[in-house]
Amino acid sequence: MTDTASAGIPGAVTGGVRAVLRLEGLALFIGTTSLYYIWDGDWLVYALLFFVPDLSFAAYLSGPRFGAMIYNAAHSYLAPMAMMTTGFGTASPLILSLAMIWLAHIGFDRALGYGLKYADGFGFTHLGRIGKPQ
Repeated sequence: MTDTASAGIPGAVTGGVRAVLRLEGLALFIGTTSLYYIWDGDWLVYALLFFVPDLSFAAYLSGPRFGAMIYNAAHSYLAPMAMMTTGFGTASPLILSLAMIWLAHIGFDRALGYGLKYADGFGFTHLGRIGKPQ
């Protein structure tokens, strides 16, 4: 069984695996947002910073390869998890808060099906094609 949204795109997951990855994103969004609430984070800060990683879209002005590289750097778990680890290690509420907001954003995007990008263009992701078919 193939997922029609992803059919024919090399490297894109399909079917049940795609559903699991999107559910993981939803769990990450809910989990980190819940932690932020428990942490008693400032919701104005959350709202102002939630979409900051999407500023990486601007890198697509320099072409799809560079755009994908910058977008993926801003939407990978690596940096915010390093921040979260640093925040716990140094007991820094600011670093922990920023990491939680960043991870919540990534989870939200993944839940909606916005995956890591391939150099072919913005619409080609590891979770399948996004946008209108050409």
